[in-house]
Amino acid sequence: MKKSRGILSLILVAAVIVLLGVTSIFGLNSKGMGSARNIHLGLDLEGGVSITYQAKDDNPSQEDMDDTVYKLQRRVEEYSTEAQAYQQGDNRISIEIPGVQDANQILEELGQPGNLYFIRQNDSEGNANYTVNSEGTGYELTKTIDELQEDGSIVLTGTEVESASAGTYSDQTTGAAQYAVELNLNDEGTKAFASATEEASKSGETIAIYYDGELISVPRVNDAIENGQAQITGMESYEAAENLASTIRIGGLNLELEEISSEVVGAQLGEEAVSTSLLAGAIGLAIVCVFMCFVYLLPGFAASLALIIYTELILVLLNAFDITLTLPGIAGIILGIGMAVDANVIIFARVKEELSDGKSVHAALKAGFHKAMSAIIDGNVTTLIAAAVLWLRGSGTVRGFAQTLALGIVVSMFTALVVTRLIIYSFYGVGIRNRKVYGKLLKKRRTFDFVGKRKIFFAISIIMCLSGFVFMGINHARGIGAMNYSLDFVGGTSTNVTFGEAYTLEEIDSEMIPDLEEITGDPNIQVQTVQDSTQVIFKSQTLDLQEREAFAQYMNENYGVAAEDITTENISSTVSSEMRVDAIVAVVIATICMLLYIWFRFKDIRFATSAVIALVHDVLVVLAFYVIARVSVGNTFIACMLTIVGYSINATIVIFDRVREELKVRAKGESLKELVNHCIMQTLTRSIYTNLTTFIMVVVLYVLGVSSIKEFAAPLMVGIACGTYTSVCITGALWYVMKTKVGAGAKEITAAEAAALAKKDPALTDSAASGNEENSSGNGSAGKANKGNASGKPKKKKRKRRQ
Repeated sequence: MKKSRGILSLILVAAVIVLLGVTSIFGLNSKGMGSARNIHLGLDLEGGVSITYQAKDDNPSQEDMDDTVYKLQRRVEEYSTEAQAYQQGDNRISIEIPGVQDANQILEELGQPGNLYFIRQNDSEGNANYTVNSEGTGYELTKTIDELQEDGSIVLTGTEVESASAGTYSDQTTGAAQYAVELNLNDEGTKAFASATEEASKSGETIAIYYDGELISVPRVNDAIENGQAQITGMESYEAAENLASTIRIGGLNLELEEISSEVVGAQLGEEAVSTSLLAGAIGLAIVCVFMCFVYLLPGFAASLALIIYTELILVLLNAFDITLTLPGIAGIILGIGMAVDANVIIFARVKEELSDGKSVHAALKAGFHKAMSAIIDGNVTTLIAAAVLWLRGSGTVRGFAQTLALGIVVSMFTALVVTRLIIYSFYGVGIRNRKVYGKLLKKRRTFDFVGKRKIFFAISIIMCLSGFVFMGINHARGIGAMNYSLDFVGGTSTNVTFGEAYTLEEIDSEMIPDLEEITGDPNIQVQTVQDSTQVIFKSQTLDLQEREAFAQYMNENYGVAAEDITTENISSTVSSEMRVDAIVAVVIATICMLLYIWFRFKDIRFATSAVIALVHDVLVVLAFYVIARVSVGNTFIACMLTIVGYSINATIVIFDRVREELKVRAKGESLKELVNHCIMQTLTRSIYTNLTTFIMVVVLYVLGVSSIKEFAAPLMVGIACGTYTSVCITGALWYVMKTKVGAGAKEITAAEAAALAKKDPALTDSAASGNEENSSGNGSAGKANKGNASGKPKKKKRKRRQ
């Protein structure tokens, strides 16, 4: 790069940093578009609208209630991935939608949840079930719903509609855009609809859709629909199609509901959680930048500038894509910062290796970026695959985490491979070419026998993994529950208190919560204030009669609250069984997809299998920490586990990428054991530095955060520390064991033997060079392949290896 171009590039980078910084603070226009303050926050950080529905049926079955809660959950996720739906009492359902302040608007858009019916045009005797109304503006029923049900005129109900979505297609004749609603029916609905549409298509009749007291669509049936996939065409716009699809979705509930209350509630964690998280992020990022500059000098400074751009881009894009940020979302951003640092560490570690081998600065930079490319891409793509599957298959918090994680990965790859590269080459172009400013040269280190100590490491890992299950049994026997589940998982009690004056969330946290935790025995009480009122909602673990009375007595004696101003109801978990199944299925599918990708990229199933085992290892260790330390298991538990999955797989990929590379240039007579140990030593700096920088971010979050954030940060710190141990001590040794013990010809072949085999059959070169059996001395067949060596040992070609 020429000097003038380098100066121009640095000026451009400085301008981008300033522009993004101003945008993230003030926004792009008078409305603050793009600014950090306009980022949508979740219920835990900002609050939102809370609406309570009641079933019109006095005694609904639990099965119908569960099904309705789940369908409402999927419906309200259209407003925010962090929206929640949960059961309250025996026949009520509450939904909470973050980031909005207009309850009436949500009620209007959401519609009145009620029963949905598909009705034949004529009954069995040929009488019309509906006709055009007197105004000629639409249709109206000629019979009641009960009468229609009695004579068999109702073809389907909403419960038999699995999904409804708006779509666009091109007209086959004109090519113009057309809009439609696509329906998918369950097995029962498919059979009933096939029969009804066959009869209707023969007679040219319609089948009307009735919802909430009116006929919302009366489409004509053109053909018999036998596969359970119907399409309503002729919509005037995409918005009209989406409105109809939305109405069908909300109407497809097992129960008919009526709205009994709606209110705007405050944040569950309070304003302090947001401010301390932002402060922790800023301090952590500053420490990481100082650390990178100290370790890597000029390249570290370039990486720091790229990290600042990364952070600013994330803030702007969170606003641009209307992503709702919650505590789990913050985890995704932290992981993204960790992976951005990781990519830079991989690159600059490679640069230092090349400089230590005597290459010029320009050649070292070029080789460093080139050799780091595969590890960065493979590590990020595997995590991106996981994020994509979690978003497609997950629900609620899982989808919110997946969004921020995917965004962070894409931006981190861009800043590492494009921005950092541009900055470092610009510095070189303006004339900063002294080798000393590009990092201290590596000193030779004694290779530690990680593979040789594998039995010790494996034993430690087995103990750590099994300890969680052992303590689960101990906790269960003590009667305190295998894990400390929060009300997010097991439900609890919601207590609504109307005070004589308004209290802020900070006052409640400091004055009331310590006493209430002692009364209820719950250290994780959730609190929400209700806007424009003196009401406060306390959500805790399930309270028995004695605890409820003690709660009421405390409020009366200390705050003068009368018994009639306190209402208490049991609530279900906000993480329903269906959502838990969705999360588990998503993680399993993501793991399988990552396994297949690693298998495809590394051309060896043993790499993929070892990576997945290492991933499971880290998850089980963090699970054991939750069990032993009795850390509350709630929504943040899911986010923490998903963060560990993403982080663990990335660290493993870096080790395996180096093993893959070294197998291609393996020295003669070098055993597989020696090769793996060297690869671990070569990536040791990366493993320590990357995990250390991410660990610093989480430690600052733990030190400055409120109690709920501490409960999230502590397991994350354990997971990061465990990830360091796994990548250094377990992954390489695990692959070595699988390579030498699993598969055809479980015997190590040295490079000398591979050379001898290649003379006989060149096609055997690759497979022989990566063969099996532990043999560090180079004896045996290797000696026979080198007849000039009287001792039977091959003459080893001297090879300068980077330490």
